[in-house]
Amino acid sequence: MFGFLNLNKPLHWTSHDCVAKVRRLLREKRVGHGGTLDPLASGVLPIAVGRATRLLNYLPTRKVYRAKIRFGLQTSTDDLAGTILQDTNASGLSLQAVEAQLPSFLGQITQIPPQYSAIQVNGQRLYDLARAGKMVEVPSRQVEVFALDVLDWQGGQAPELTLQVACGEGTYIRAIARDLGQALGVGGTLAGLERLESGGMRLDQGITLEQLADSENPENLLQSAVTVLAHLPQHHLGEQETRFWFQGKSLPLSSPIEPTYLMLDDQGNCVGIGHRRETESGWFLQPKVVLAP
Repeated sequence: MFGFLNLNKPLHWTSHDCVAKVRRLLREKRVGHGGTLDPLASGVLPIAVGRATRLLNYLPTRKVYRAKIRFGLQTSTDDLAGTILQDTNASGLSLQAVEAQLPSFLGQITQIPPQYSAIQVNGQRLYDLARAGKMVEVPSRQVEVFALDVLDWQGGQAPELTLQVACGEGTYIRAIARDLGQALGVGGTLAGLERLESGGMRLDQGITLEQLADSENPENLLQSAVTVLAHLPQHHLGEQETRFWFQGKSLPLSSPIEPTYLMLDDQGNCVGIGHRRETESGWFLQPKVVLAP
């Protein structure tokens, strides 16, 4: 099998659980995911099957989430799975006060990931260190938030904001919930998360594990690499060029417009990824990923 699955990850499943389940259902050892979703999050989990696992790094990086933020509450994990650190009455908080803070979370922002996250520090995952009671200084990172749209507001002692977040890779929505609560002086934590878009795939076109299990021909549920990687410019190869490509040879590039290309054979099939390279004799496409036939 070769392609991508737009999986609608259920609540309480880890991303690793989903990969293991898909591996068993498809009877395919080579299965991987593109972007971890926490167990308390649901929604789009891009799954690569077969040789497509080598293309995961080239998926579109834009992600869209529907997040529910609860104010007046702080936890050790920045979501409802953690130990409560602070629980205060935030009934005085208004939507207008929240909206006034949102612009500071747009664009290129500096973010400190949660203590419970998959980021590695000195070769160890932060969540492993946290579970062992070892709290370390988490390095900050630059992330990009494209849009923050208010979908709903519920006031009360523990008011909740439903927010649609469009962002780049590496952005932690839990950190946005935590930092927004801190900026408002009442604390905040993530109370619910659904990924609406990731890797160029949308939730309204997703497949559940149940649908995958019930399918008589699950291979028909896979999306082609050409479809999923449509954001990359295409470079079409002739018959002889295709042979050279499979031999790992660089190919002349007449118009070096983009740094990365989706390589297609004369039948329109994806045969890999090429990176442009400048030499004394001109521009070439250097094989970065070669997918053998």
